[in-house]
Amino acid sequence: MLPKTLLAAFCASAVLTLVTPVSAAQTQQFKSEEGTLEVTTVAKGLEHPWSVAFLPGQQGMLVTERIGNLRMVSPDGRLSAPLSGVPQVWAQGQGGLLDVVLSPDFRQDRTVYLSYAEAGADGKAGTAVGRGQLSEDHQRLENFNVIFRQQPKLSTGNHFGSRLVFDRDGYLFITLGENNDRPTAQDLDKLQGKIVRIYPDGKVPDDNPFVGQKNVRPEIWSYGMRNPQGAALNPWNGTLWENEHGPKGGDELNVIERGQNYGWPLATHGINYSGAPIPEAQGKTVEGTVGPQHVWQVSPGLSGMAFYDNDRFKAWQRNVFIGALASKELIRLEFEGDKVVHEERLLGELGERVRDVRQGPDGYLYVLTDEDSGALYKVGLKD
Repeated sequence: MLPKTLLAAFCASAVLTLVTPVSAAQTQQFKSEEGTLEVTTVAKGLEHPWSVAFLPGQQGMLVTERIGNLRMVSPDGRLSAPLSGVPQVWAQGQGGLLDVVLSPDFRQDRTVYLSYAEAGADGKAGTAVGRGQLSEDHQRLENFNVIFRQQPKLSTGNHFGSRLVFDRDGYLFITLGENNDRPTAQDLDKLQGKIVRIYPDGKVPDDNPFVGQKNVRPEIWSYGMRNPQGAALNPWNGTLWENEHGPKGGDELNVIERGQNYGWPLATHGINYSGAPIPEAQGKTVEGTVGPQHVWQVSPGLSGMAFYDNDRFKAWQRNVFIGALASKELIRLEFEGDKVVHEERLLGELGERVRDVRQGPDGYLYVLTDEDSGALYKVGLKD
């Protein structure tokens, strides 16, 4: 096998590699409660893809691969060579290159934000976030710089989070796992098990809830999280929602509020994967903590999340879609207000771990599957 540096140089010589262009033969149909579900393969052969972001004007999509690659996928399914200028990532266990989002002002500044696992000096790692400008030819990130680092670095390969969400005012929220070090989710002098809020350049807003408090990290917006692998902004009221990849029987959907404690590991509906209780747990509800909006007593293994607010498929209006890794499905939720009143499981026929789901600008859902040879699918209802 070629060394990674030589392999990257070889791949860079070809701007686009034909993977799997969209064709009618690659569209599958499945039954769903709202009609016939059509699933079209956009691209295949992605190595554990983690996140997808849409470029404006039908330019295609950016997709992260956990091993450390950022790739372009054209609308007709062509997969680029890995872009240069991407930071070195700690690709071990659950770590690697994770989320990708565009700046709210991307048309003007061409800025791309990445979250990833970053190595520390002692063999452990933590989540980092950086940004760079996408070159006009879509082949590289330029002027990449780190704007945030999770401190201290405690992960040996588990629970990095991490999703990136811009709110309506341009603040950047970052979800952070507790690195499988449970008590740290309650320690306000650490950035494990937290959601943080920063400016796009990494500076801390003066109105964050814990600014000025002694021995408290000023970046913190909320705490008491285990491993938040899905997050999205509610398009109707601007609130941040997060889903929690919990322990066995403890996956959660949460509405995130300023300065609140979401309980982990003191409050949980789950137990350890071994069947033993969580040592620190005091019950399903604990005074001073915020309970989940919804709980899964059998854990699907929650990941990416998207609100549906497009007119293309009216049956899905105001639904939430969540990827499921363990159950290998796409979960569709219906609501009355903020209360979940119905759930449907989709894409189980594919038999693939669903890592991310996003609503595309065309009103279709785009789903990434976390496999050695993962895929990007376009999902909609048959007209």
